[in-house]
Amino acid sequence: MNTEHHTIGSLTVEVRWKSIKNLHVGVYPPDGRVRVAAPMAVSLDAIKLAVLTRMTWVRRQQAKFAAQERQSVRRYQSGETHFLWGRSLRLEVVEWDKAIYRVSEQRGDRLSFQIPRESSFEQRAAWMANWRRSQLRKLAAPKVTLWSDILGVTPEKWGIRDMRTKWGSCNSRKSIIWLNSELSKKPTPSLDYVILHELAHLISSKHDDRFLAVLNEHMPRWRSIRAELNALPLAAWEDTSIPGPTR
Repeated sequence: MNTEHHTIGSLTVEVRWKSIKNLHVGVYPPDGRVRVAAPMAVSLDAIKLAVLTRMTWVRRQQAKFAAQERQSVRRYQSGETHFLWGRSLRLEVVEWDKAIYRVSEQRGDRLSFQIPRESSFEQRAAWMANWRRSQLRKLAAPKVTLWSDILGVTPEKWGIRDMRTKWGSCNSRKSIIWLNSELSKKPTPSLDYVILHELAHLISSKHDDRFLAVLNEHMPRWRSIRAELNALPLAAWEDTSIPGPTR
């Protein structure tokens, strides 16, 4: 894969030449960066023309991202709001003399975060991320099994990753599914949608009619769920919108 950056109109565009059949222009949050994936044989002039002809759409997408609500940077201090499965929880940090940490939901929409004294920001962030991953894995595991059985597919492996451009991904050749670690913050229907979406790629690797038929049959509201997911507040670092007309 060959990657270059070019100025096209007033845009700085990342261009990636790949072993693919069709050219794709994507606009990604949080700042509306533009990236083109192009077949190896497509010239730079053809790519520039493709971007220029889509300029109105590109600007519209960038305006949406600019207007989208964003969470402030979390410092993992008492009083902050943290999200779990779409619910807002008030963080309560308790320092103790133990060398371990513990995170637990409390009554009254509180999230208790018990940590060793004088813990650093990096430690707090890592501990909270580990807890979130454990919550996501606990809820996602039976859902992956359920949707796999419904679709009649069997992924060789599934896991959780920090991803900046997708809510999920599927390597259909190796039959591997990945879920974005940020999904623990989103409502549970979003998790079902992403799992179904990625498993459907084991039936069709493309976003073609066969793929869409799977989503339409098993989750008729998938388009509205996807829209709700992408309209939710972005984390300060987040870059995870499912791009394109079907993601």
